[in-house]
Amino acid sequence: MISPLASVHPNAKIANNVSIDAFVSVAEDVIIEEGSWIGPNAVIMDGARIGKNCKIFPGAVISAIPQDLKFSGEKTTAEIGDNTTIREFVTINRGTLDRNKTSVGKNCLLMAYVHVAHDCSVGNNVILANSVNLAGHVTIDDYAILEGLVAVQQFVIIGEHSFVTGGSLVRKNVPPYVKAAREPLSYVGINSVGLRRRGFSNEAILQIEDIYRTIYVKGYNVTNAVKIVELEAPKSKEKDIIIEFINKSTNGIMRGVL
Repeated sequence: MISPLASVHPNAKIANNVSIDAFVSVAEDVIIEEGSWIGPNAVIMDGARIGKNCKIFPGAVISAIPQDLKFSGEKTTAEIGDNTTIREFVTINRGTLDRNKTSVGKNCLLMAYVHVAHDCSVGNNVILANSVNLAGHVTIDDYAILEGLVAVQQFVIIGEHSFVTGGSLVRKNVPPYVKAAREPLSYVGINSVGLRRRGFSNEAILQIEDIYRTIYVKGYNVTNAVKIVELEAPKSKEKDIIIEFINKSTNGIMRGVL
């Protein structure tokens, strides 16, 4: 149902059972798929691609142009996956020529006042708590959780199943499966609670702990620590993911235990 008080461009592609409340503005180059709800006063701008069963709460602005002085009006998108909830006053800017899109995956929760800048890639099942701010080109992998007031520097990558505590400033990549806290941001253990909730076995969790003990606790530099893990740690999917993440982190990973 579309409220008669909403402004919806006639060329926007809106599925039959989408609900659009009063005072919503929907631009021409917009796609909203089945079962989604757009709450009062939300603004859905050109380039928005909203999946099935999404909930967009009042005051959210989806697919505004990038806050990037290099942007010159190129056609780009902001894409939101199925079953994702966007709470009040979230802002998601569309992409630039760098990646051509900003994306938020499926089953995510973006709490009030979150900002997702241009060319960010947010994976599936991610939680961004209130007032998280992502600069441009940030990548957040599946099942990561960022607590309130976290600020992430541009081009940073946050690994899957990681947990970043509230108020943190993230200047370096955060590896998979870890907890990050303190200032400057540091390794404070693995995200064992989250891993258990998601069905990781005790054996897998212990192996992840052993790997990060070598990387962060035993005093090796990162290069040597990774070589030791490659040679000595038992084979596993988690080991491969950790090593690949670190090897691709050309801008470095967060520091270890102080």
